[in-house]
Amino acid sequence: MNFLAHLYLSGDISDIKIGNFIADGVRGKQSKTFSTQIQQGILLHRAIDTFTDAHTCVDTSIARLQSTQGRFAPVVVDIFYDHFLAKNWQTYHKQPLAEYAQEFYTFVRTYWEILPQRVREVVFYMEKQDWLYNYASIKGMTKAFEGMSKRTKFASNMLTAPQDLEKDYLLFEEDFTTFFPQLVDFSKKKLEEILQDTPQEKPQEIL
Repeated sequence: MNFLAHLYLSGDISDIKIGNFIADGVRGKQSKTFSTQIQQGILLHRAIDTFTDAHTCVDTSIARLQSTQGRFAPVVVDIFYDHFLAKNWQTYHKQPLAEYAQEFYTFVRTYWEILPQRVREVVFYMEKQDWLYNYASIKGMTKAFEGMSKRTKFASNMLTAPQDLEKDYLLFEEDFTTFFPQLVDFSKKKLEEILQDTPQEKPQEIL
């Protein structure tokens, strides 16, 4: 899953959300330098990724892209799924997506001093281009893929990913719609499990 889904699945505990957000920028024992709950957020992120990688709906989406996206097919699917979450945001969350996104950009800045450098770079572009909100449109995703294509070290076809999505739009949306509620249930249970060592803080319901 990509940024929007990971944030949504974190609940409302601030350090858990930050840990989940920065997890891809944290390597090995570096995680031990963060607070307990940030470490727990990192664990949640990795559990979500493991569940996602093993799911048959995700495998189906990836297979549909193999001929055009090759090694980058899983990355492209992550963004496709954030698109469907953003497009249907009101189904999953009470707060308007535009407001949710702006609140997150302000919130993450309060943790600036502890963010890994590569995460700071992501935040800069995320806020500047309003990724979380703009994933809801094909145009917004196109800009995201353009940026990723420029930053990747290897040749890719990510510039054509929006066309791949439009070609099989309903099939990708069906994969997401089947998969995501299962991921939400898994994440709630996993968050409860992770937080069992800190009984004074209870997991917040994912709205």
